[in-house]
Amino acid sequence: MSRFSRYSVVLPFLTFGFAPAAYAQSSGYFMPPTAQQSAPAPKPQAPAPAAQAPAQPAQPQVPNLPALPAEQAPPTAVIGVISVPEVLQKSTAAQGVQAEVQKRQAALGQEAQTARTKIEAEQKAILAQQGKISDSQLEAKEQALRDEIAATQTKFQEKNQAIQNAGQEALGQIEAELIAIIRQEAQAHGMNLILHREQVALNVAAFDITDEATAELNKLLPSVKVPPSVVTPGMAVNPPDQGDGQ
Repeated sequence: MSRFSRYSVVLPFLTFGFAPAAYAQSSGYFMPPTAQQSAPAPKPQAPAPAAQAPAQPAQPQVPNLPALPAEQAPPTAVIGVISVPEVLQKSTAAQGVQAEVQKRQAALGQEAQTARTKIEAEQKAILAQQGKISDSQLEAKEQALRDEIAATQTKFQEKNQAIQNAGQEALGQIEAELIAIIRQEAQAHGMNLILHREQVALNVAAFDITDEATAELNKLLPSVKVPPSVVTPGMAVNPPDQGDGQ
């Protein structure tokens, strides 16, 4: 029996997501589950014999440095807050980038489906030849198809990465404009410290410049052009999601 029957066609359907808000580094802190949350509580056991504690490394002694010359104290903080994800969600330019990236990914998904259908047909043709050609000939055909599957996967991963890179480049233009707008808004309000709203437990509306920054961004940069999705030699490709392992 052919060894190829143990291999499945693993070329995935390409249905990738792209969210402009994820580009902003303004979300809250991620708290990993504790050991008590991730594992069931252990059953009570008899106490183990006392073991000798491992030797602890000596703590370095903190040096006693001389005092520095006195400098001018910083100004009193005048605080503002902004939600960058909300700005990007309402940005017409970011919405256009997302739409263009999704359009390119949909076309790539159709191309991947065509490639998958072709590989499945080749696999059936090889399986139909079992018992009709020699084992060495069958193994050669199987190996050639496995190589084709691997090369096809790599090709589509690179194409998808190129689409992602193009989208990120376009979002980079929006980010640069937004940084300038935040500085402009802070100066207009006399603010000297702008915090991410998602990391602030409480604030009043007068601190928030999100709506003003959004309006200014849409006025100054209503759209950006997404550059072509080009696969370059040696381009880094993010590992694909493993999915459910099928």
